[in-house]
Amino acid sequence: MAEKPSLLRHLGLTSATALVISNMVGTGIFTTTGFLAGDLGDVSTVLAIWVVGAICALAGAFCYSELGINFPSSGGEYVYLTEAFGPAAGFMVGWISFVAGFSGPIALAALAFSEYVGYFFPAVKVENAHWLLAGIKVGPGHLLACALVTLFTVLNLFGIGRIAKLQNVLTGVKLAVIIGFIVFGFTMGNGNWANFSQSAVRTSTSSVPSQFSISLIFIYLAYSGWNAATYVAEEVQNPERTLPLALTIGTLIVTVLFVGLNLVFIYAQPLEQMKGVVAIGTLSASHLFGPQISGVFGFLMALSLMATVNAMVTIGPRVYYAMAKNKAFFPAAAIVHSKWRTPIYAIVMQGVFTIFMTLTPFKDLIFFIGFLLNAFSVIAVASLFIFRQRAGWQKLAVVNFAWPLIPLFYILVGSWIAFQGIRMNPTVSLVCLGTAAVGGIGYQMFLAPKTVT
Repeated sequence: MAEKPSLLRHLGLTSATALVISNMVGTGIFTTTGFLAGDLGDVSTVLAIWVVGAICALAGAFCYSELGINFPSSGGEYVYLTEAFGPAAGFMVGWISFVAGFSGPIALAALAFSEYVGYFFPAVKVENAHWLLAGIKVGPGHLLACALVTLFTVLNLFGIGRIAKLQNVLTGVKLAVIIGFIVFGFTMGNGNWANFSQSAVRTSTSSVPSQFSISLIFIYLAYSGWNAATYVAEEVQNPERTLPLALTIGTLIVTVLFVGLNLVFIYAQPLEQMKGVVAIGTLSASHLFGPQISGVFGFLMALSLMATVNAMVTIGPRVYYAMAKNKAFFPAAAIVHSKWRTPIYAIVMQGVFTIFMTLTPFKDLIFFIGFLLNAFSVIAVASLFIFRQRAGWQKLAVVNFAWPLIPLFYILVGSWIAFQGIRMNPTVSLVCLGTAAVGGIGYQMFLAPKTVT
């Protein structure tokens, strides 16, 4: 009997790092600062929350690196939690990856893409939606977002080798845009250093410490993607070396870029003018360079968001593929095309669900994604305490240093964020918990081994 087609190890350090960077640099950095301006109202606090988020992301990347070198197979958290807590926990985290880890963020990036294109064609701004669909406002911006998702879903069907080359190009464009924006913004832009001493009238009624905690959910979303390479570990060359390097290098590069971008945003205009603005990059470019040049940056930032969509469309189906191979997801997700060597049905399922999620209000979608990703990454990092008791476990030097300081820090911060999220946004938090519960119920009803009496 002929062997079933399997995934191939096509990805080297450059491609794996590119996936990490493309997943991290996207929707969050291009949209979040406008919300932070109103919620926090102070320049130093806005900058501080990005630094705290970077420290948390780096701590998570170190912990996931140790998990990745011990489990060099596709699937990320699904693999780790299955090994640590059993198939039910693994399925739940895989389900959350499907809903909030990939489909939701892809939808969010596609909607942000529409917002930036809206600089040229105001009708496609999501805020200008005017059609009603089952009581939900939709418009041309939603259609554009769905078209972008469909495009990359189709392209990803035809092999990861080709799509990885496209991803490297798009990531290169993204990095050039951000670096150019930072350099030209400070050297040639019409900004004002006095903006760093100007506060904004806060839109949040919560205390600053409480709001700081809840805003970390938005920051977590912005930095999410530091674990991206672990999802395609089965297609990474020499994963023991490549995974830790890709995660660490990618996270450090993105941290520098994020802090630099926020400095430019504030240099371009006071916080008060940034409040509630989604396409914060275009607004900043308009202040720095004028409307004509800002259009160029707006176009390039939209192109950068295309890289984010493509990276997540590539990675997500590998998680569902790993689950299905272990009979913990729809069996079709484990089917690999004999010629293209891609999990074609997993890719299509993700695309369809993503289109559905574009109907969710933008800020609620940010909270939904950030809350769930934070919660399940905390559980994944906590699994290190179980795995380190196993004989033969490979310990990563940076995690082993001052053990268990790094994982404990990540767990405590993540737990505090989850607590504040439930306290301050109970409605969406309940939707998050309900989504996780649906995964648990679905596993027990359809996939759990039946007990014979």
